[in-house]
Amino acid sequence: MAESQGAPETPERVPVMQRVLDNPFLLLFLGVVIPTVFYILWGLIELTQIPLAQ
Repeated sequence: MAESQGAPETPERVPVMQRVLDNPFLLLFLGVVIPTVFYILWGLIELTQIPLAQ
């Protein structure tokens, strides 16, 4: 009864990085997507540096 008269307790927010590291499927997704994007960008940069045939 004494507890109901106090201020309402707000739940503590979990930090974003902790939520990311606690989610194995998100880690799997990021572990596949990030290297893929970097390799695609690296390949596109390499393609732009190839001299044109004459």
